[in-house]
Amino acid sequence: MASVKELRLRITSVGNIQQITRAMEMVATTKLRRFQDRAIASRPYTEEIAGLVSHLAGVLGEEIQDNPLFKRGAGSKTAVLLVSSDRGLCGAYNSNLFSSVEEWMTDREKDEVDFFVYGKKGYSYLTGRGYNVERFLVEPPLESIDFGNAARTAQTLVETFLSGDYADVHVYYTAFQSMVRYDPTTFQLLPLEAGEGEEESAGGDLILEPDAETIFDSLIPRYLEVRVYNALLEALTSEYASRRMSMKNATDAASDMIKMLKGRYNRLRQENITKDLLDIVGGAEALR
Repeated sequence: MASVKELRLRITSVGNIQQITRAMEMVATTKLRRFQDRAIASRPYTEEIAGLVSHLAGVLGEEIQDNPLFKRGAGSKTAVLLVSSDRGLCGAYNSNLFSSVEEWMTDREKDEVDFFVYGKKGYSYLTGRGYNVERFLVEPPLESIDFGNAARTAQTLVETFLSGDYADVHVYYTAFQSMVRYDPTTFQLLPLEAGEGEEESAGGDLILEPDAETIFDSLIPRYLEVRVYNALLEALTSEYASRRMSMKNATDAASDMIKMLKGRYNRLRQENITKDLLDIVGGAEALR
């Protein structure tokens, strides 16, 4: 059984840890609000540009079939952009993502998939299990990412797709749903899929200048950049939401532990005081 001194030291130690987890929770909450605002603000633009691409694809019809971005690549492999975190202490954020990737990989051979990775955790996980990491994206860190960096990443994926080694390109990230829900999600970035049944409505509602084909060719790169940028923001927001919840749970657990330790400390201290009093009373009776 622990002594009074040992319990006092444990209470102090847990209290120090609680201060750290509370500070980390506050930092995660502050960053979460910032990234959440950016992620939510990017969604309407992403949806609108996706809708516009679908409309234009309907207007052009069979003309887009010659565009290499709308045709399956000449290669046999798949390229995957995986967005994980650089640091831990974010609960099950990374483990849920990796479990989802493993399920997705069930029907695929390891040598058929090349990964492009954001986040040290993802890089360590993949290399430790023998997956091929084609490129580890470290500059800038995900937390410092902006639209320009996302655009360069999208351009890298397009060049990879057009190289002739890959059949398709996917993005694997964690989509932010709410403060307590963030789901591992994947979507096919390339090849693009033409919209169906859009030709009549698009041609009747839109006046296109200079022409649909010119606008379409200019819009496709921006569409890909926006999709990648939104995925990075969603993943970053999910990471900090998970970290905030993890640190809050750790702080609450520390509070419960301190309460339990103080109860044991007070009982043990009271027992020691009672024993001392009994010894004094017993000694006084013996002297009479």
